[in-house]
Amino acid sequence: MSETARSRAAALPHLRRGRLTMGDPIPLPLTMAAIYHAPGDATGFDQYGRFSNPTWDAVEHMLAHLVGAPCVAFPSGMAAISAVFFGLLKSGDRILLPSDGYHTTRALAEGFLKPFGVAYDVRPTSTFLDGGFDGYRLAFVETPANPGLDICDITAVAEAAHKAGAILVVDNTTMTPFGQRPLDLGADIVIAADTKAPNGHSDVLFGHVASRNADIIAAVSGWRETSGAIPGPFEAWLVHRGLETLDVRFDRMCSSAEVIARRLESHRAISGLRFPGLVGDPSHNLARAQMERFGFLISFVLASKDKAEDFINNCLLMQAATSFGGVHTSAERRAKRGDAVPPGFVRLSVGCEPVEELWQAIEASLDGTSG
Repeated sequence: MSETARSRAAALPHLRRGRLTMGDPIPLPLTMAAIYHAPGDATGFDQYGRFSNPTWDAVEHMLAHLVGAPCVAFPSGMAAISAVFFGLLKSGDRILLPSDGYHTTRALAEGFLKPFGVAYDVRPTSTFLDGGFDGYRLAFVETPANPGLDICDITAVAEAAHKAGAILVVDNTTMTPFGQRPLDLGADIVIAADTKAPNGHSDVLFGHVASRNADIIAAVSGWRETSGAIPGPFEAWLVHRGLETLDVRFDRMCSSAEVIARRLESHRAISGLRFPGLVGDPSHNLARAQMERFGFLISFVLASKDKAEDFINNCLLMQAATSFGGVHTSAERRAKRGDAVPPGFVRLSVGCEPVEELWQAIEASLDGTSG
């Protein structure tokens, strides 16, 4: 971890310190309120639950500290993506999406943007620069892409997109601010599903939009307030609590993933192994240049649908579940979610279990599939 990241992590649990007075609780209080006392001109104060909430303020302050830019919180990652699209786009615009990223982003464009007159094209993450960005209002990349873990050069894409007059949005869900900092690499907007590692306990949906452009923040904030796409205060409180341990959990998960990925390289049941931290991975050199960690996601292919399901279901230290980034290791056969991957494709999310015990469980289940 860089010195800047260490400094950010050290300050994170103490962000409320300067605002505390004698007798205040050190943990963040949960404010459950739809209305507030607001006699007369209440400008500058909380007035109504669709406009603001002190618990949102606290989690947005924490996210802004991590990301290094103003953040707006949303009730899910897709709500954050929707706010960017509906807050910034108009009929006649064209956007560019990754063909191999999270499929629901493309579904949103097809089912809702397209009928409103916003056209979209798709392009693979690994060749996202090919073809340029002329004619696009917005380019959206997800790097590493979920689930295949291809990477694109954020700095080069940002330069090319800006030269063509396009806004660059980066989905940083797979990496968190401790693993990658797209705004520092030239992106205009970062979105993420804090449902994953930032919350870390798989018990809440949440998301955020971050940007250093005040007009963008105003647009997505306006969309949230008007549309009502607001996070619940209890969900915000849970994410705030989860963020306090993100540094510790993320470090453990990334370190364990590096160990496990190297061991998977030599297992006879595995093909198509992808992990940016492996020297032989096609994305390794670029990952070393633009990422602070290699992440906790690993993908690979087993011989068949049944073998992939057996591997997941029979591993004693693994949950069969969609989503990723929790304290527990989980895995999913992504073909059943509609991704364009082989039937035996597995996305593995490494959790916080002790790495040797986790590897023994993974190896035992893999050995069972190759017999």
